[in-house]
Amino acid sequence: MLPNTGRLAGCTVFITGASRGIGKAIALKAAKDGANIVIAAKTTQAHPKLPGTIYTAAEEIEAAGGKALPCVVDVRDEQQISSAVEKAVEKFGGIDVLVNNASAISLTNTLETPTKRVDLMMNVNTRGTYLTSKACIPYLKKSKIAHILNLSPPLNLNPMWFKQHCAYTIAKYGMSMCVLGMAEEFKGEIAVNALWPRTAIHTAAMDMLGGSGVESQCRKVDIIADAAYSIFKKPKSFTGNFIIDENILKEEGIKNFDVYAIKPGHPLLPDFFLDEYPDTKKMESHDATLELKEEKPKSPPKPRSGAVEETFRIVKDSLSDDVVKATQAIYLFELSGEDGGTWFLDLKSKGGNVGYGEPSVRADVVMSMSTEDFIKMFSGKLKPTMAFMSGKLKIKGNMALAIKLEKLMNQMNTRL
Repeated sequence: MLPNTGRLAGCTVFITGASRGIGKAIALKAAKDGANIVIAAKTTQAHPKLPGTIYTAAEEIEAAGGKALPCVVDVRDEQQISSAVEKAVEKFGGIDVLVNNASAISLTNTLETPTKRVDLMMNVNTRGTYLTSKACIPYLKKSKIAHILNLSPPLNLNPMWFKQHCAYTIAKYGMSMCVLGMAEEFKGEIAVNALWPRTAIHTAAMDMLGGSGVESQCRKVDIIADAAYSIFKKPKSFTGNFIIDENILKEEGIKNFDVYAIKPGHPLLPDFFLDEYPDTKKMESHDATLELKEEKPKSPPKPRSGAVEETFRIVKDSLSDDVVKATQAIYLFELSGEDGGTWFLDLKSKGGNVGYGEPSVRADVVMSMSTEDFIKMFSGKLKPTMAFMSGKLKIKGNMALAIKLEKLMNQMNTRL
């Protein structure tokens, strides 16, 4: 963990979406220095699935050594933003740091994303970030610290990050484009940077996206808080950067990242927008499991000839002793929808095998999804990691072996 230096003592940090999760973690880190925290968020009453309000966050910030100003702010409302900024300046005398953390997410494709959801993401992520920055900039220009930090990704134009959730990507990249433009516009006056995690971060929102049990594949919010703090320590000349949490902490001398893991040594889910994968060799050395809620077994429909059967036929033709030797696992697929049912892929027995129904021995990995997404996944149109992160794929069993299957799918894509 990164130690506090007192750098932010007496500074005012304005954080959107600070009632829980990453925003609150950054607030608490700054509070330990004795900072003033403006909690600009919507939640005034606890949500059943998303605990925490601006008032409970304020209590925690005061307990950690900071001063708190809870403000009801929906970043879609320019008047609420302006009012919170005025209150912050009136109470604390100025604004030294702005963290644009508030964000809306819907991992849905173009035809499945309602217009109101598109508007929500655009208005919270891009427009909200832009307007909050605009309101704070006159005061940031007077500060000796003067940092804007957006929780947004590097601008990766690989189409794979657009095709499954185009609207969300556009909205998040809008936040990143604010960094690109404002860093140049206010060079020498305000440092403007973006911060993004290398891996999935465990928050209540992540639980809703990934389902029960996903936390073991995540890091704690502390890694983002420490990375943000290390950015705030830097001069105004450190600007226009798209920072990955792990990279900046390595520069700070952090070597043991297990301290940030929910379950040290467990495989970690890579985050969106980064063209890299976690160390699968390291993963395979652990018997990593992900348990989701058991559902009552349903009697599978009779198999019908169709795209699923054709997919399994091509998979069977692709099998070899080398593939079996390299994988050593049995996969069970519980498919819903047309041509659904229970299928297995045996990559343990000599030569391998596929079939309809249950395998003769217990499966190592059980995957539940729709037939449509199954076909997309095996044909390379839907990455298993993305399917899992968006809730389209439920996994039970050995996660390291599930990742092995992803590698095998990449080899098969040219044939499917």
